[in-house]
Amino acid sequence: MKFTKMQGIGNDYVYVNCFTEKIDNPSEVAIKVSDRHFGIGSDGLILIKPSEKADFEMEMYNADGSQGAMCGNGIRCVAKYVYDYGLTDKTSISVDTKSGVKYLELTVKDGKVKEVRVNMGAPILETEKIPMIYSKSPVISQPLNVNQEIYEVTAVSMGNPHGVVYVEDVKNLKIEEIGPWFEKSKAFPESVNTEFVRVIDRHTVEMRVWERGSGETLACGTGACAVTVASVLNGYTDEEVTVRLLGGDLKIFWDRKENLVYMTGPAEVVFDGEITL
Repeated sequence: MKFTKMQGIGNDYVYVNCFTEKIDNPSEVAIKVSDRHFGIGSDGLILIKPSEKADFEMEMYNADGSQGAMCGNGIRCVAKYVYDYGLTDKTSISVDTKSGVKYLELTVKDGKVKEVRVNMGAPILETEKIPMIYSKSPVISQPLNVNQEIYEVTAVSMGNPHGVVYVEDVKNLKIEEIGPWFEKSKAFPESVNTEFVRVIDRHTVEMRVWERGSGETLACGTGACAVTVASVLNGYTDEEVTVRLLGGDLKIFWDRKENLVYMTGPAEVVFDGEITL
């Protein structure tokens, strides 16, 4: 199987061109290639496929083999792949995902994509659509009992569920202990991605993320979008926010008039290769 490893601010996936490659068991392949000791090493597997609804389809799998709905950093890399590897010459493209069709604007320099702006769509705040089981909707800075401790949570879906928690110290947070408790919380029937956030000023926040199915990752694009929406709803920031993640920065803009969230960030090829499955 021929593949390309790519990363968006440290959120790395193995990409496969399914116009030329055929994969019968993507969940098993995802587990194998994601292993950082015995495989290629990644946060998961992303298949680039033909689409009847859009220019391309993106099908993603987490490191544990579970299928994901959407990945903001991953979709930027899809845009870079299809342009840089000659599948399209357009700088405005559409990509179908499990959470709907997304529209992307590519910034090209010297024939290569350097940056991608993604229309991530409208944030979802209704608990039943996130989905989340809670006594009220929306959930904005509401108490949630997680492993016998009370956390104030803001719940947002960007096509996948997010729980945003504000903390005073992100760097020393024991995320490997706390993250799994949120992931297993019965309040989130489809599990949840949890962002732990410190507000720096009206235009800047820093975050760490525990992703369902993958654990802590260096970055999460949908998470950065959810954090921006949550920060605006809580009155902490304005609509344009630089989100600092372990792997780098993303620029997020929540257009309140259109109720659309835009994410801008880089996408890079790490290497091409071939693996025997």
